[in-house]
Amino acid sequence: MLVTTPAIIISALKYGEADLIVKAYTYSDGLKTYMLKGVLKSKKGKFKASQFQLLTQLEIVARHRNQGKMEYLKEAKVKHTYTSLHTNMVKGAMLMFLAEVLKNAIREEEANRELFEYLETSLMWLDLHDQIANFHLLFLLNLTRYLGFYPDADARELDYFNLLEGVFEWNSVNNYCIDGQNVAVLRQLLGIHFDDLNTLKLNQQTRANFLNMLLLYYGLHIEGFKKPKSLAVLNEIFS
Repeated sequence: MLVTTPAIIISALKYGEADLIVKAYTYSDGLKTYMLKGVLKSKKGKFKASQFQLLTQLEIVARHRNQGKMEYLKEAKVKHTYTSLHTNMVKGAMLMFLAEVLKNAIREEEANRELFEYLETSLMWLDLHDQIANFHLLFLLNLTRYLGFYPDADARELDYFNLLEGVFEWNSVNNYCIDGQNVAVLRQLLGIHFDDLNTLKLNQQTRANFLNMLLLYYGLHIEGFKKPKSLAVLNEIFS
């Protein structure tokens, strides 16, 4: 079936000397994989490698067979031209980290249009703002809403948060109950908007600790989830 749809590039892996294997999250059909032959060497081809940088937002025309195999990409053009995401070193490190998380976390070949719209608007916010040190924390926390394990905030005044169940507790009931500073940061992030991030004052160690907790939370709720290799680069940038 030939479809025209917005798409966000999740990964682009070099294959052989000139080909790319591209994973894109599409508005129409969820996660899709495309083989782009010769794109790295052809100067006159219909695709340019720069179109497939991490988390680029495209408008594509593709033939989807929806059989779990690589699909055929017919046309692609940039839908939103970023002003800073691919040129700012700090944002580039964050982009690499977020793309790796998305690659590990999103598996389904089915439409989730609310998730797509969240990714689209969040990335545009990141592109247009400079105070971004805590962006990835709120981005990952909000992402859990669309993946099915957003924390139940009804009893957020309680001292412990149960990572295994996604709820606040009176007491520690298992080895995955956390308290202290991480719970305090979680309370601050629940329900706020990206525009409110400048009110969140975290030092590097607090930020790193909370991020590690979030990644553990992901690992408990997504089978096979791996801690991103780019985490070390991100931590170095914000150290």
